[in-house]
Formats: sequence, structure tokens, C-alpha cells
Amino acid sequence: MSTNQEQLWYKSYPEQVDFNLEYPKKTLPQLIDELAEQYSDVDAYVFAGKKASYREFSEQVGRFATALTDIGITKGDRVAVMAPNCPQYVISYYAILKIGAVVVQTNPMYTQREVEHQLKDSGAESMIVYDALYPTVAAVRGKTNLKNVILFSLGQEVPAQGDNIERFEQLLAGTKNQPPEVDVDLEDVAVFQYTGGTTGVSKGAMLTHMNVMSDAYMVKTWTHDATMGAEKSLVVLPLFHSYGMSTSMNTTLLMAGTLILVPRFEPEEVLKLIEAYRPTIFNGVPTMYTALLQHPKLKDFDLSSIRICITGGSAMPVEVQQKFQNITGAKILEGFGLSESSPVTHCNPLGKTVKVGSIGVPMPDTYCKIVDIDTGEKELEPGQEGELIIKGPQVMKGYWNMDEETASTLRNGWLFTGDIAKMDDEGYFFIVDRKKEMIIAGGYNIYPREVEEVLYEHPNVAEAAVAGVPDEYRGETVCAFVVPKAGTELDEKEVIKFCRERMAAYKAPRKVVVMAELPKTTVGKILRRKLTELYSEAK
Repeated sequence: MSTNQEQLWYKSYPEQVDFNLEYPKKTLPQLIDELAEQYSDVDAYVFAGKKASYREFSEQVGRFATALTDIGITKGDRVAVMAPNCPQYVISYYAILKIGAVVVQTNPMYTQREVEHQLKDSGAESMIVYDALYPTVAAVRGKTNLKNVILFSLGQEVPAQGDNIERFEQLLAGTKNQPPEVDVDLEDVAVFQYTGGTTGVSKGAMLTHMNVMSDAYMVKTWTHDATMGAEKSLVVLPLFHSYGMSTSMNTTLLMAGTLILVPRFEPEEVLKLIEAYRPTIFNGVPTMYTALLQHPKLKDFDLSSIRICITGGSAMPVEVQQKFQNITGAKILEGFGLSESSPVTHCNPLGKTVKVGSIGVPMPDTYCKIVDIDTGEKELEPGQEGELIIKGPQVMKGYWNMDEETASTLRNGWLFTGDIAKMDDEGYFFIVDRKKEMIIAGGYNIYPREVEEVLYEHPNVAEAAVAGVPDEYRGETVCAFVVPKAGTELDEKEVIKFCRERMAAYKAPRKVVVMAELPKTTVGKILRRKLTELYSEAK
């Protein structure tokens, strides 16, 4: 890495932020226990009108950690958590880490097929589930290693049948705060963060205690004007996603701030919560900001408490950024990350130049280079486009049980992101394309191959290809290009319904184009870029 490039980064660093941080040699649960002593009466979270102080939160985590140990969960065991944003999620996450077990992040929107794969792949023998979602788990439980299931309700209890089913509320109420003393090393795995796979199979990124702690610590340091014990974060990003886990939950708790937990993004409800609880931090994806700005009652609400917003997941439209900043007075800092890096690696600096369209500069202790796409070895000059590679304490240990995938992604200590980027002459980075054929719709990563695998299960589909097409609200959306088998027909609505029954709704195609044949190279490779061109021409 050239000294010139590092000097470019330093030019854009806030004076209050050091590039080389000194991290505490403690895990997140250990740090929260310390904060609970110093900020004991500060609200740790607010949910549905109920609050818990840091003292109460620390006790809840301790009691639940004890309960997990009592049912046989020990260090290194994988424990799946399938829940929306709620206190039970936060308590479970920290209790699992406290006893040295591994959180297996499970998307609550997953279908039976997806849950089955993740449980089998992770080898999880225990699972904590919002009871309304349990039917999905129950349908596949017999095909997995699940032994223990802990259910919780968010209102009226949903009855459930099966062996070894416990109730979260009863465990929490009937257990003392006496978790065992477990020797947890910062290099031990803390989280399996599942990410899409180019082969159609999702991969479990193994994030260590150091990874998740350092990433949150970086974001906390980046937010250098934050006041310990005084910040409030509107937690609307899903916590099962690394973005919400790190920037909304872990970072806020390291600030001894208050989590305002929102289980589902509904614009009017979010506007009411902002006015009622006066959050100072609101991290989201561009579609969330857009939806709030388009709400017909927007002018009826006071959003002036919001001071800082970090946005990521997809590019933030200029007009949306400017309008939201004008209404709130907040600074919107666009950043970048990926599951494999816990996730944050770049962000526009607070108090310095914010460049619209840029992901900003590297976070503290994070090094990056732009290298040639063909070999990944030649470092390119500012202005040249190549693959973005990253090195830092937040970079994953590897993929669970995927040695080949790990070896191709982690090389000589560098994480190869698969994103095509460039750096300008002031050290700011810009994502210009994706080496991988991933689609980012509404902040969610969707891999074409995964959708295509489902399309090929349709009895009338002869050929299928999936590509991202422009979408005014989601940034881009999933479009399926399908060729029917001879003598059959394909209906757009029926194809979409078929896919939605077999995968999370956000992955399923929103548009379907029926074609006589798919454009291909001379060797038969489908030309995805040509598909998007044909879609644009047809509009």
C-alpha cells in the first residue's frame, strides 16, 4: 500500500478521530456489564411503551445466560435467533455471547426451505423464536438437529406443540443472575452472519468477538460528537442483518445510549416514534428515508431531534439526502460494508466534507486498496477502477465449512469484496459496479443464482435468468427472464407467486419477462447485462 494513498485518507479524517485505535480487550457483554454500573439508571431500550434501564438490562442478560446454561448450552454451541427487533432479541444476543456460544442470525422472513438450510448448515441444536414464526420452524424441525426451542410472544401467546419447548418469559422470571464464568477469547467466533452465495447456497460468515466489538467501537469513535449516556437510536434496521446489529444495536449500547426498538418499518408509526421519543440517531437504508419523505402527513411531525444518520445498503439519491437533511437538520453520512466485515468499512466523515455518491473514507484501523480485477495483485492509482479489497480487525475469520470460498475471498490477509470501486484524489471511495452479479434491492443483498434455482423448479420453465432492473423506490429490483418449455405458457403473476412460496419475499421477482430465448455468448453464457438493456429498451 502506497504512503501517498494513506496520506490522502488522513486529509479527510476528522481531527477528533485517530486512525489507529486502542481497543478494550473485552467482549461486548463484558463492556455492557461495566456500562451498567456507570449508567445504571439510563434506559437501555424502549419497546411498545415499556423501558428497561442498563441495570435491568444487564440483569436480564445474566438471568437468560444462566437459563441457556441450565438447558445444556455451552461454549461453542450454535444458537439460532429468529425474531424481529424486540427486547428478547437483544437479550438473547448478549446472553449467547456471554456464555461463549454462537449467535446464528436467522431472517424472520425466511421460508421453510431457507430455515431448513441454515439450521442444517450451522448445526444449531437450540433456537430462540418469536412464537408467531414457530410454524415455519416446526415444519422443518424433524429434518434438523434442533433439540431445544425457546419461544416468546409479543402480545397474545401463540400456542405451540413439540418436544423441549420452553417459554422465554418463564425462563427469565424463574432464573437467577448466576451465569457461569466462561473464558471467552476475543478470537472465538461470536456470530454466524449468513450472506448470499453465488452458487445459490448461503454462506455463514464467522464473525469473532473481536470482529463485532471492533466494528461497533469504530462506528462509536466515528460518531465523535456523541455524548455517553445521552444518545437515543431509532432501531428500525433489522437486527438479524449485520448493518442493524452493528450500527444500531452494538454501537448504541457502547455509547450507553437508548435503543428505541421498532419491529417493522411502517412510515407513520416511525414518524410517531420519532416525535414521542426524540431519537438523536437514525440509521437506515435509502428506501426508508424516501418513504418518510413521501408520507402525506410528514409536515405534522417534528423530526428535529435527529442529529446523525448513517445510510448504506445502496446508493442514496441526492434529492432524498438533501431534503431529509433540510427537514431534520441532521447529517446523513453514506457508508459501506458487507457481512464479511461485520459490516462497516467506510463512511463519510462527520464534521468534514461529505461527498454525495461516495462511501467516504476507511474507518479507523481499516486499510483498503483498489487492485486490478484480473489478478488482484496490482494496486491502481487514484481515479482508476478496480476491485476494492480490505484489511482490518472487523474482517471475518472465514466462512463456516467452506474452505474453498474462504480461500478465494480472504487472500494474504485481505478481504476481496467483489465490488468495483475507485478512489479520488482526496482519498474518498466510490462504488461503481459489482464484480459479483448481486442485486441490492431496498438494502437487501440478493444473489441471482439463488432465485434462478427456484425458478428452475417451476414445471413450465425451460430457462431462467435473473437480473437487477431500475426501480424508483427500491433502487433496483429483481426481474426474472424466463423461457417456457415447449407447449406450455408462463403467467407473470403465477411465477411470482411460485417464487414467494419458496423464498423470502424480498428475494422473489417483482417483475417477470417471458422470452422466446435468452441472449447468450457464443459459448452459451447468459448475458445478464444484455437482459437489463432489453428491459430498458422495452419500457
